[in-house]
Amino acid sequence: MAETSDIKIIISGGTGGIGAATARLLVAAGAKVMIGDLNDAAGATLVAELGENARFCHLDVTRPEDWEAIVAAAEEAFGGINALFNNAGISFFTGVVESTPEDFRKIMDINANGVFYGMHFAAPAIIRAGGGAIVNTSSTAGLQGYASLIGYTASKFAVRGMTKAAALDLARDNVRVCSIHPGPIATAMTEGMNEAALAGQPLPRFGKPEEVARLVRFLVTEATFSTGTEFVIDGGATVGMLAAVK
Repeated sequence: MAETSDIKIIISGGTGGIGAATARLLVAAGAKVMIGDLNDAAGATLVAELGENARFCHLDVTRPEDWEAIVAAAEEAFGGINALFNNAGISFFTGVVESTPEDFRKIMDINANGVFYGMHFAAPAIIRAGGGAIVNTSSTAGLQGYASLIGYTASKFAVRGMTKAAALDLARDNVRVCSIHPGPIATAMTEGMNEAALAGQPLPRFGKPEEVARLVRFLVTEATFSTGTEFVIDGGATVGMLAAVK
């Protein structure tokens, strides 16, 4: 088991929601965190809040050269990295007819290609450090279909599959790869969604980004016999919906 204070991690999509919550949790426990995001102003603000164990690097996850740069920056700043949290993602609420080819390509480029690039460029650095962990953010939409989410669902199934393939590829190098599958979490992505719609969910509320952050910390520090595995954090939504109480 690795102590949290031993973790040197890159977090993509790190300035808001789940990414920022994870950065705060890990830094508070002594980890060194390289935050990657498109939002440079938010990155500067978050690093100023978190202190010397946090750094920021501009990251467009669809650009391989940005991934090369953030891995190099993290290795230079921390002397190596032993973890990656592939967390950046977007969503379009469109179905198979309404979604444009451009929208579909964009969501796959960010949510799927971005995850591949992250693993492709970070894995050699993690191997150089002696091994570690990669956590990829999928979704409950990577476990089942959702209406009006054709691109998002496709991308999150892709993340689920890539996680398993990468776990097999990297096991010999002592690199574990797992996916997390959040349900409705209170982030910018779920703004405007009515919590009343979750009434039939076993735990009928939005999850908190901090709850997902605690799962990520567990996966990079304590889940030492887990790889290629799906970790669901959805309030029981994929278990089934509760019957109405009369």
